[in-house]
Amino acid sequence: MTKSSARSWLIILAIAATFFSLYRLNPDPKKIRTLTQVEFYRLLESGEIASPVTRVVDHESGETFLTGELGTSYAKASSFAEATEDETEVETGIYTVPLVPRENESLMNDLFKRGIEVKIEERRSAISPWLVQLIFFFAILGLFYYFTGRRLGGTGGPFGFGKSRAKLLDGTDMKRPVTFKDVAGIDEAREEVEEIVDFLKEPANFRKLGGRIPKGVLLVGPPGTGKTLLAKAIAGEAKVPFFAMSGSDFEEMFVGVGASRMRDVFAEAKKRAPCIVFIDEIDSIGQKRTGAGAIGGQHAYEQTLNTMLVEMDGFDANEGVIVIAATNRPDTLDAALLRPGRFDRQVVVELPTLKGREEILALHGRKIKFAQDADLKKIARGTPGFSGADLANLLNEAALLATRKKLEGVDHASLEEARDKVLWGRERKSAGYSQKEREITAWHESGHAILQILLPHTDPLHKVTIIPRGRALGATMSLPEQDVLNRTKSHFLDEICVCCGGRIAEEMLTGEYSTGAAQDIRQATEIARRMVCIYGMSGKFGFQSFVEKSQFSGAELPPAFSEETSRAIDAEVSRIVSDAYAKAKKLLEENRTKVETLATKLLEAETLDGDAIKEILA
Repeated sequence: MTKSSARSWLIILAIAATFFSLYRLNPDPKKIRTLTQVEFYRLLESGEIASPVTRVVDHESGETFLTGELGTSYAKASSFAEATEDETEVETGIYTVPLVPRENESLMNDLFKRGIEVKIEERRSAISPWLVQLIFFFAILGLFYYFTGRRLGGTGGPFGFGKSRAKLLDGTDMKRPVTFKDVAGIDEAREEVEEIVDFLKEPANFRKLGGRIPKGVLLVGPPGTGKTLLAKAIAGEAKVPFFAMSGSDFEEMFVGVGASRMRDVFAEAKKRAPCIVFIDEIDSIGQKRTGAGAIGGQHAYEQTLNTMLVEMDGFDANEGVIVIAATNRPDTLDAALLRPGRFDRQVVVELPTLKGREEILALHGRKIKFAQDADLKKIARGTPGFSGADLANLLNEAALLATRKKLEGVDHASLEEARDKVLWGRERKSAGYSQKEREITAWHESGHAILQILLPHTDPLHKVTIIPRGRALGATMSLPEQDVLNRTKSHFLDEICVCCGGRIAEEMLTGEYSTGAAQDIRQATEIARRMVCIYGMSGKFGFQSFVEKSQFSGAELPPAFSEETSRAIDAEVSRIVSDAYAKAKKLLEENRTKVETLATKLLEAETLDGDAIKEILA
């Protein structure tokens, strides 16, 4: 239980105890019967007046009366029942008898004669029932205010729509603050944001030469590359107030709420300057504005964006507040948001290189116990295109797999299996395929593997398997020696040939086609179309591009070219794929024996690595 919730319950219990005490001191007036002296004498004669009787002198009202409890059978007295308005009250009750000054002595003497004890009580102040009800009313009103005015008036209720949902963090809010030591594989991006931390710690060193720290830093990169982690590291290193929120926190069903929340978060940040404001997924509020003439008019997010533009660089000074934002869609952001003075600096957080993947695996592997044969460098080589989040997930899957195997440590086989599971899915050994389907799959993968070895501009062969994974019946995997940032035309042509190898090998075995090459056909066609339309690798069109990006969504759209050009592009793509298919078919027919040998070995072992395949073919 948190401190705030414990305090709330203590307040509720205190109010309940106070009301209960007042209620006990002031019985319900429906239970008190006011008797006349005639009725009292009748009950006294019948023995229904219990001992003791209290003689009360109320100094506040100036009244004197007798009070006490009636006997258990008072409801049977006809005189009392006739005087009772509520005939359902049959329990033992409390009575009061007003005393007339002249008859006080005789009434008291009668009580003494019957041996009934008389007590004397003087009341100088009493809490009347209406006062109890008034206190109860104010108590309920206070509880209502506490739970609606305070709780709903905060960041989560209808009275707090305009309040900021930013979470304020400092060094005390985290059990173990994230620092730059926890960030690996993005050295350049880390160095750029380290300047922000240095300025917040020692701003005089930057200002003495006339320099000005950037007002905003935009972290750009694919998902999972560590943008949010980098922001957490800045918060852990800077030791200054850190407001963290998401772009979706400004969205609401009511127009104007996002702008109000934006003003509120900057107002809070200015009070605590120097500080950092971090907005994750800023593209949800920072999209390009369509203008008032667009269909649908001005969107609500445009008001939020306009407010943010003014707060970051408007008439009011915004000294000491640094805005850090993250997005994986920078092409959708408004130009006014990216100009100097708002987001002065864009830090690109790219997918890690081979060296970066090794560092990330080593960082996440500190808490994992590895076997002696575990080779993280080889895993780093086999994971091009993996983000930091993908690598962390790979190690976790490997640890879970090794635990299921009851191993003492995570071995290399578990790492390889985890890598393949992340890429293609889990093995489906119980898929129940027939022997004929297994044979077709073995020939299909052998066709890919043989071409992967024979063609000079492909990546080295790593492993071939005919065990189904995900939707694939088998897989042929390559392992590049190092990260490749620039591909050539020869590489793409050879890749198309490798894609064609599976269909050709199936045809060599069965003389017909199957649906197993659907993904290969799609991949080969996409490569050829990109060669023609994007990379300018077509001899017919040369140095031309036939793809442009939309100015609003950033998506690739076909430009305005003629139908004749479109037909020519289709013909060129068809020619490239056909030539590659013919080349691949010629190579496989010349090496049919190798294809058959490899397929036979695959049917026996189901999975073979690259070195074993080379020995078999040698």
